Amino acid sequence: MKISTMLSYSDGFQQAAHDVAEMKKAGLDLVGVAGAYGFDSPSLMGYLAALTEKMEIGASILPIYTRTPTLIAMTAAGIDALSNARFHLGLGASGPQVIEGFHGVPYSDPLGRTRQIVEIRRDVWKREAPVVHQGRNFTLPLPPDEGTGLAKPLKIIAHQVRSEILVWIASLGKRMCS
Repeated sequence: MKISTMLSYSDGFQQAAHDVAEMKKAGLDLVGVAGAYGFDSPSLMGYLAALTEKMEIGASILPIYTRTPTLIAMTAAGIDALSNARFHLGLGASGPQVIEGFHGVPYSDPLGRTRQIVEIRRDVWKREAPVVHQGRNFTLPLPPDEGTGLAKPLKIIAHQVRSEILVWIASLGKRMCS
């Protein structure tokens, strides 16, 4: 059995880190950091990774509309490296009020986007070949008629700690509220 909690960071990162240290003394195994519309949660997760040695750190939950699939994979690989393989990636669609209201991004096809992001991040982490993906929501690399024509397939240049990171998928309802 593991003990976990969601971390509030409304009082700032330093206070949140102090709270985590106190909870660790009480036996906390896993802390989840929400990806709400406050400070950027990966910043706090990296900070916690640097301040802890054994506690697992989870993104609870990183919204899928606020980052590209490859940036999600790169962020997860970076936090996993900082934490020495103690990171869990939580992904979710959030809701249209936040995504369209705060981020200005259309809230469309949450289930399809999630599936594609999971596929793309898997390819990024494998590092077997440059990432190529053709889907309804994401096409990598971008076709010449949709950009400058200079895009080419790439693979992550960093050698991450693990080629697979635990991924949690959050859902608020039927077909992820599509």
